[in-house]
Amino acid sequence: MDLFEQEKETLEGTPLAERMRPKSLDEFEGQDEIAGPGKPLELAIKEDNVTSMIFWGPPGSGKTTLAKIIAESTKCDFVKFSAVTSGVPELRKIVDEAKSRRKFNQVRTILFVDEIHRFNKAQQDAFLPHVEDGTIILIGATTENPSFEVISPLLSRVRVYVLEKLKPENIERILKRALTDKERGLGRLGVEVQENAMNAIVDFADGDARIALNIIEVASFLAQSEMKRTINIEMILKAAQEKTYLYDKSGEEHYNLISALHKSLRDSDPDGALYWLGRMLEAGEDPLYIARRLIRFASEDVGNADPNALEIAVAAMQACHFVGMPECDLALAQAVTYLAASPKSNSLYVAYGEVKSDVRKYGAMPVPLHIRNAPTGLMKKLGYGKGYKYAHNFPGHIVSQEHLPEKLRGKKYYRPREEGFEKIISRRLRAWRKELEERKE
Repeated sequence: MDLFEQEKETLEGTPLAERMRPKSLDEFEGQDEIAGPGKPLELAIKEDNVTSMIFWGPPGSGKTTLAKIIAESTKCDFVKFSAVTSGVPELRKIVDEAKSRRKFNQVRTILFVDEIHRFNKAQQDAFLPHVEDGTIILIGATTENPSFEVISPLLSRVRVYVLEKLKPENIERILKRALTDKERGLGRLGVEVQENAMNAIVDFADGDARIALNIIEVASFLAQSEMKRTINIEMILKAAQEKTYLYDKSGEEHYNLISALHKSLRDSDPDGALYWLGRMLEAGEDPLYIARRLIRFASEDVGNADPNALEIAVAAMQACHFVGMPECDLALAQAVTYLAASPKSNSLYVAYGEVKSDVRKYGAMPVPLHIRNAPTGLMKKLGYGKGYKYAHNFPGHIVSQEHLPEKLRGKKYYRPREEGFEKIISRRLRAWRKELEERKE
């Protein structure tokens, strides 16, 4: 059995990413702001003063690794708790065992909960008393914002560490360590990686160490199949297949990206808007979701400054319905660039916001009698429609009469701005009001 066969047998048992998991902070890459020398986490480990915490960061940034390093460095008992397969009964058993260890062996228990955001409220509540009395040291890991996914009582009892995605230099050092490590890595194979191939892996990984190690692992076997000791760009492309972008359509990143798109549109930046549109579409976002947001934007941020904006947005939505992805991507791109380049006005948004406020404040105020319909004789006797002025019977087809309830008489909600077509609307309304005032005189 040659080295390739030996390595293949080993890999079938344990993935390279798991074998290369750092055993100490000295091997750990990245997160210098929290785990570097003299930083909070490093000091807590060094002084054996670790408390409950949550690691929040993207996949492959080192959340699980840090938890295991803490357990090893502080000589705690490490227990992994699954959000998918475990529940409150399993937790009770773990807590009982932790109490026994603490009482008889003076050994603390670290309960590691990966993807803690997947636990429901009742499950998270079950951790509270045991975290509070020190029976367990809870270390949670999540890719989602803990502010939204972790209950407040639990969040107040832990420290949240924010992990950033690894930098290209971190990924490259991890790969080189894997290629040279003869015990845990691929060092026994003696494979080399061309510079452009290494750069490609770093690019594909996009800060995720696990993806990088998975790619180099597969590429090493592709090299074996071709009886080569050098990994080239073609092998990397085969191993990577297709770049996967970090994107959870129900998570925080989803809202981050749509926010970036919306703000780029509002700030009249077509280049930024196109980029964020591409990020969402290429990651698999539903084009109809984007179309719905563009329709909202057309009324909220453009409004009557360019009435065509709404038509363009609705047409893009129809194109998404009609042809779907990937053909509708250019229709959305057309709508995005048009909206970004349109004059902006939030007059409609402000006006309707004031209307909603008054509706809630004053409730169901009666419609003035003179603008009520009077289809029956009784209604006419009650004064419905009495004194109504038919606009088409007056010069310019404009007439002065009150249309708001008594408490809101004379109030102005819509105040068009001097932007785009709204400038014409504003000028028209001023002219009408001036003419109506002159008629009164």
